[in-house]
Amino acid sequence: QVQLVESGGGLVQPGGSLRLSCVASGSIFSINAMAWYRQAPGKQRDLVASITEGGSTDYADSVKGRFTISRDNAKNTVYLQMNSLKFDDTAVYYCNADVVVMGWGYPTNHWGQGTQVTVSS
Repeated sequence: QVQLVESGGGLVQPGGSLRLSCVASGSIFSINAMAWYRQAPGKQRDLVASITEGGSTDYADSVKGRFTISRDNAKNTVYLQMNSLKFDDTAVYYCNADVVVMGWGYPTNHWGQGTQVTVSS
Protein backbone atom coordinates (compact mmCIF):
# COMPACT_ATOMS: atom_id res chain seq x y z
CA GLN A 1 0.00 0.00 0.00
CA VAL A 2 2.95 2.33 0.53
CA GLN A 3 6.06 2.63 -1.60
CA LEU A 4 9.20 4.67 -0.96
CA VAL A 5 11.36 5.27 -4.02
CA GLU A 6 14.81 6.84 -3.71
CA SER A 7 16.76 8.56 -6.45
CA GLY A 8 19.83 10.73 -6.86
CA GLY A 9 22.61 8.36 -5.96
CA GLY A 10 25.71 7.94 -8.05
CA LEU A 11 29.46 8.28 -8.30
CA VAL A 12 31.06 11.47 -7.02
CA GLN A 13 34.57 12.64 -6.25
CA PRO A 14 35.66 13.51 -2.70
CA GLY A 15 34.51 17.01 -1.86
CA GLY A 16 31.60 16.79 -4.25
CA SER A 17 27.87 16.96 -3.66
CA LEU A 18 24.81 14.85 -4.30
CA ARG A 19 21.13 15.33 -3.55
CA LEU A 20 19.03 12.31 -2.73
CA SER A 21 15.26 12.29 -3.03
CA CYS A 22 12.67 9.86 -1.70
CA VAL A 23 9.04 9.96 -2.74
CA ALA A 24 6.35 8.15 -0.79
CA SER A 25 3.29 6.99 -2.68
CA GLY A 26 0.20 4.90 -2.07
CA SER A 27 -2.75 5.16 0.27
CA ILE A 28 -1.16 7.77 2.50
CA PHE A 29 -3.10 9.74 5.07
CA SER A 30 -0.08 11.36 6.68
CA ILE A 31 3.62 10.87 7.22
CA ASN A 32 5.23 11.35 10.59
CA ALA A 33 9.01 11.13 10.85
CA MET A 34 11.13 10.55 7.75
CA ALA A 35 14.76 9.59 7.76
CA TRP A 36 17.79 8.53 5.80
CA TYR A 37 19.91 5.55 6.79
CA ARG A 38 23.00 4.14 5.15
CA GLN A 39 24.73 0.81 5.06
CA ALA A 40 28.31 0.28 3.93
CA PRO A 41 29.53 -3.20 2.89
CA GLY A 42 29.99 -5.43 5.92
CA LYS A 43 28.56 -2.87 8.30
CA GLN A 44 25.23 -2.32 10.02
CA ARG A 45 22.61 0.10 8.78
CA ASP A 46 23.01 3.41 10.59
CA LEU A 47 20.84 6.49 10.91
CA VAL A 48 22.17 9.45 8.95
CA ALA A 49 19.49 12.08 9.49
CA SER A 50 15.86 12.36 10.49
CA ILE A 51 13.13 14.97 10.23
CA THR A 52 9.77 15.25 11.94
CA GLU A 53 6.56 16.29 10.24
CA GLY A 54 7.06 19.73 11.74
CA GLY A 55 10.59 20.02 10.39
CA SER A 56 12.76 19.29 13.43
CA THR A 57 15.96 17.59 12.36
CA ASP A 58 18.64 15.38 13.84
CA TYR A 59 21.94 14.22 12.37
CA ALA A 60 24.61 11.64 12.97
CA ASP A 61 27.77 13.29 14.26
CA SER A 62 29.68 12.10 11.19
CA VAL A 63 27.54 14.18 8.81
CA LYS A 64 26.74 17.28 10.87
CA GLY A 65 27.59 20.43 8.97
CA ARG A 66 27.85 18.56 5.65
CA PHE A 67 24.42 16.98 5.10
CA THR A 68 21.01 18.63 5.23
CA ILE A 69 17.71 16.79 5.44
CA SER A 70 14.52 18.49 4.33
CA ARG A 71 11.00 17.51 3.30
CA ASP A 72 8.10 18.69 1.21
CA ASN A 73 4.97 17.47 2.94
CA ALA A 74 2.76 18.39 0.00
CA LYS A 75 4.80 16.08 -2.21
CA ASN A 76 5.40 13.33 0.38
CA THR A 77 9.09 13.73 -0.36
CA VAL A 78 12.22 13.84 1.75
CA TYR A 79 15.60 15.07 0.54
CA LEU A 80 19.17 14.66 1.64
CA GLN A 81 21.62 17.27 0.41
CA MET A 82 25.11 15.88 0.82
CA ASN A 83 28.07 18.24 0.54
CA SER A 84 31.79 17.80 1.10
CA LEU A 85 31.46 14.09 0.51
CA LYS A 86 34.16 11.79 1.86
CA PHE A 87 35.27 8.27 1.00
CA ASP A 88 33.59 7.08 4.22
CA ASP A 89 30.20 8.29 2.95
CA THR A 90 30.19 5.47 0.41
CA ALA A 91 27.16 3.30 1.16
CA VAL A 92 23.69 2.32 0.09
CA TYR A 93 21.34 5.04 1.34
CA TYR A 94 17.86 4.04 2.43
CA CYS A 95 14.79 6.16 2.95
CA ASN A 96 12.57 5.39 5.95
CA ALA A 97 9.19 6.78 6.92
CA ASP A 98 6.45 6.33 9.49
CA VAL A 99 3.29 6.42 7.41
CA VAL A 100 -0.32 6.51 8.49
CA VAL A 101 -2.20 4.62 5.78
CA MET A 102 -5.68 5.74 4.77
CA GLY A 103 -8.23 4.10 7.06
CA TRP A 104 -5.65 3.03 9.62
CA GLY A 105 -5.32 4.73 12.97
CA TYR A 106 -1.62 4.30 13.56
CA PRO A 107 1.66 4.69 11.65
CA THR A 108 3.57 1.82 10.09
CA ASN A 109 7.25 1.90 9.22
CA HIS A 110 8.41 1.59 5.62
CA TRP A 111 11.73 1.35 3.79
CA GLY A 112 12.81 2.24 0.31
CA GLN A 113 14.91 -0.06 -1.86
CA GLY A 114 18.07 1.99 -1.43
CA THR A 115 20.29 4.03 -3.72
CA GLN A 116 24.05 3.60 -4.05
CA VAL A 117 26.35 6.51 -3.27
CA THR A 118 29.99 5.98 -4.15
CA VAL A 119 32.67 8.52 -3.31
CA SER A 120 35.79 7.81 -5.29
CA SER A 121 38.58 9.63 -7.05
